[in-house]
Amino acid sequence: MKMETTQVAIIGAGPSGAIAAALLNQKGIDVLVLEKATFPRFSIGESLLPACMESIRAAGMLDAVNQAGFQFKNGAAFSHRGRYVNFDFTDKFSIGIGTTFQVQRGQFDKVLADDAERQGVTIRYQHEIESVELDGDKPRLIVKNQNGDAYTLAADFILDASGFGRVLPRLLELETPSCLPPRQAIFTHIVDNIEDSQYDRDKILISVHPEHHDVWYWLIPFSNGTCSFGIVGEPAFFERYPDNHIEAIRQLAAEEPRLAVLLANAEYPNPSGQIGGYSANVSTLATNKFALLGNAGEFLDPVFSSGVTIAMKSAELATEVLARQLAGEDVDWAADYEQPLLKGIDTFRCYVEGWYTGTLQDVIFYPRPDTKVKQMICSILAGYAWDQDNPYVKEPVRRLNALASICAP
Repeated sequence: MKMETTQVAIIGAGPSGAIAAALLNQKGIDVLVLEKATFPRFSIGESLLPACMESIRAAGMLDAVNQAGFQFKNGAAFSHRGRYVNFDFTDKFSIGIGTTFQVQRGQFDKVLADDAERQGVTIRYQHEIESVELDGDKPRLIVKNQNGDAYTLAADFILDASGFGRVLPRLLELETPSCLPPRQAIFTHIVDNIEDSQYDRDKILISVHPEHHDVWYWLIPFSNGTCSFGIVGEPAFFERYPDNHIEAIRQLAAEEPRLAVLLANAEYPNPSGQIGGYSANVSTLATNKFALLGNAGEFLDPVFSSGVTIAMKSAELATEVLARQLAGEDVDWAADYEQPLLKGIDTFRCYVEGWYTGTLQDVIFYPRPDTKVKQMICSILAGYAWDQDNPYVKEPVRRLNALASICAP
């Protein structure tokens, strides 16, 4: 079998893979990206957070993203039983970029991958990982190309940026149960035909089902007059709705009063999609031979659009540690990568759990919020979940519970 070598092999050319490749390339490190699919390809995770723009800027891709024509986004809006609240991400506690975009991921991921190639990164599309061998001095990947021919790629290190494909967790049996209960999402892209002049296309709209506080809707507008529209709930909730998910989505839209008005003239020309059991965890995020980035390591829940931000943050953290290791320094992947990454993930986890128990909803819909506290919560919603200067990041459980006790109806 043909043998090739590289310093760093990256599995997957999505956001974390493209960002990691660009950052390593900036440091003069030889990188080879292996991507199973061809781009563009469909993916969910379409509403970005401002914090991820910091990673995009660090990777030298900000101009490419700004010029791609995506829908501008400056915040998030929440709706439930006639109550409507919005968060302006430019009015937040944390220092950093306050605006971002809502994107069709096929195009967005291709913009990042193309820019990584422009910077000098090599990406091989339609190259699939068959197996991995960690014995010996260097890890090895057995790869099958688009013609079905197999070859071996030896690398000093492997970064798994395969997202929901979770290549190394599957091959190395690293997957462990998530602490979050299983949930399901059904979704489609619609031609929204929204005529309401009060509707703010610059914000994602998150609506809560009027009778089930743990069921929620996303409405993500794009720049071409279409929206991504989806509903999330536990699997049992959807059993009462038609098996045809487009009909189920229509019926659920009619059940939420604000959405019923906004989407009265919506068209549903596209097929539906669904994902279930998406929350995931692993026994380890990194060793001295590999590291898991983004969804390959852990995915929480789509409610706060944290997936892409966590993916990009993991790429930044991992490449810093990896560059030190390749330079001959002694590194501790648990202390230098896993623990710092988990600080932000655990912050998001606290607020995801609070959303489904209802405590965070009480906070969000509280009619008399303290301005400073709202700015701190806004920072987390904007993705700044690693800002230890924010008390609601430093002590998320205690602070959220104390705040919820004040805001409870």
